[in-house]
Amino acid sequence: MIKATDIFDVFKKVRGDAIVLASGLAGFRHWEEYTDNPKRDAGSIVESMGSIGPFALGLALAQPDEKVVLFDSEGSLLMNLGSLVTTAGQLPKNFYHFLLDNESYATTGGQPVPNAQNVDYEGLARESGYASVCSIDDLEKFAGRLPEILDGQGPVFVAMKIVPEIENVPVGLREFTITRTAVEVICDLREELGVDGE
Repeated sequence: MIKATDIFDVFKKVRGDAIVLASGLAGFRHWEEYTDNPKRDAGSIVESMGSIGPFALGLALAQPDEKVVLFDSEGSLLMNLGSLVTTAGQLPKNFYHFLLDNESYATTGGQPVPNAQNVDYEGLARESGYASVCSIDDLEKFAGRLPEILDGQGPVFVAMKIVPEIENVPVGLREFTITRTAVEVICDLREELGVDGE
């Protein structure tokens, strides 16, 4: 298993100007610490489980000249498995889908994901029709392969097991690290992309 923070540390060095969406507890908790271009981060727009994948796909289709990178969680993906087939069917060449699988619903207290150790997410993406799929379980391999992955043609799916970070504090008592509202994120992204808001 790899620490999400190590994944983000490696990724930020090759990010370039990609639009990044990071979900799940690992994404919401840590990506803002690593980003060097928050105006191209769009993860905090979507807060409901299962919605970030389709949102990222829509963004990739609307902006075909922009690289769109999604750091997804398996809990979110399982809420909308049909999004794999939809993504593959649309063939977004600029879409890079990284699944950070901690085998638990970390945000809601660490309940285990059913059958977590046997689910083949790489296989699900492959059979759905993603152009390129792989699983990576070692940080050094991830660092070595990442430039090639990001230079490849999408849709790309990379499954990775990460160290779970369980949140057991009641939701109402948690300190949230999201520093921008959804409206601010949308306005920043529109400005970055030169998209008129009207």
